[in-house]
Amino acid sequence: MKVPAQFIRSWRSPLRGPWLTSVFAVALLAGIPLLFLTGLVSYTAYNPDLAPVNDMTPDKGVLGFYLFAWPTDPYWLYRVTQGVHVTLGVVLVPVLLAKLWSVVPKLFARPPVRSLGHALDRLSLLLLVGGALFEFVTGILNIQLNYIFPGSFYPLHFYGAWVFIGAFVAHVALRLPRTVQALRGRDFRAELRTPRARTVPEPPDTTGLVSRAPAPPTVSRRGALGMVGLGSVALFVVTAGQSIGGPVRGTALLAPHGRTPGSGPNAFQINKGVAATGVRARDIGPDWRLTVRGGGRETVLTREQLERLPRHRADLPIACVEGWSTSDQRWEGVRLVDLAALVGLGHAPPAVYVESVQRRGSFRAVALRDNQVRDPRSLLALRVNGAVLSPDHGHPARIIVPGAPGVMNTKWVRRLSFGESSWPV
Repeated sequence: MKVPAQFIRSWRSPLRGPWLTSVFAVALLAGIPLLFLTGLVSYTAYNPDLAPVNDMTPDKGVLGFYLFAWPTDPYWLYRVTQGVHVTLGVVLVPVLLAKLWSVVPKLFARPPVRSLGHALDRLSLLLLVGGALFEFVTGILNIQLNYIFPGSFYPLHFYGAWVFIGAFVAHVALRLPRTVQALRGRDFRAELRTPRARTVPEPPDTTGLVSRAPAPPTVSRRGALGMVGLGSVALFVVTAGQSIGGPVRGTALLAPHGRTPGSGPNAFQINKGVAATGVRARDIGPDWRLTVRGGGRETVLTREQLERLPRHRADLPIACVEGWSTSDQRWEGVRLVDLAALVGLGHAPPAVYVESVQRRGSFRAVALRDNQVRDPRSLLALRVNGAVLSPDHGHPARIIVPGAPGVMNTKWVRRLSFGESSWPV
């Protein structure tokens, strides 16, 4: 492959070559499948096949082949899987950037297309690089609560993930033999012992990665790998605390801050409070009522009447798609199964459609599966940590379900409709 002189002058690092690229590739090969699988699990936790309520990607078709009923046990499952997904995605950023740096000469090779086979290879590379950048950028923006997408985050990230993983699998299938050969060509431990003064370019290759006019090294391969590894470790340290929660949350310097309202029993993380969601004082004031319906029956309850119903407690965390989670909070309220019994559905209550007084934002209404309704820890919570819910935490009543994403724990609930026949179409 002929490389124009201007690119020879531009890409002169003596570190570039098949071996270094292969080292970064192996790290991504270990991390990206886990990142993809935990992303699929996160999507499953929203129960998107409870159409049309929770279906954020109505045109997913066969891409939803794996969906299953999200369990309530263990109650910390979503907290762990989403924490791994978000933290791993952030930790892999330095590796991804290093991998792109190592192959940048190929991205600008001339001529861009030499044959039909080469055109297909370039297309797969475009989907791979573009898909990776799209997924990582949108994911990190979502973590930071910067919803500046040209549409909803959920379908964009979902479809983007399938495009990326398709290109990734094809790329691995085509490049794996070459990667294995490159790794066998140099001793990893020997490279880690090689200082900058003895760092030399890799032998000339046919891939175009090794510079034909290398510049003197400014860092060894050991140093380059160390910088990437140190970058990943640093990102782990300043990110993982938001998933672990509790006192460790203070180490999560990259997590959105200023979202812990006040002090006391209600002083734990929120995403959006009353001001951001359009909830008005009169919507949750003394005139607030809860409507429970199902099986052709309906009952309306005041806050005082709810307080007189049998109350139960559940120690559960809140875990959100952005990767943050709280420690276990002690919730107190009425079991969903007991509310279903008020309309004659207590023996085997079906799925429930939950509506909020919220006026702005997504998930103003959600559907919960029958297994979630029947779990004795699933509550319409009235109190938390011994105190009445604050407005930002959902006063006068909110849903709390073990294992569910935070956004499914609807705040400011106004209506519970048991049974699919009552869901809107």
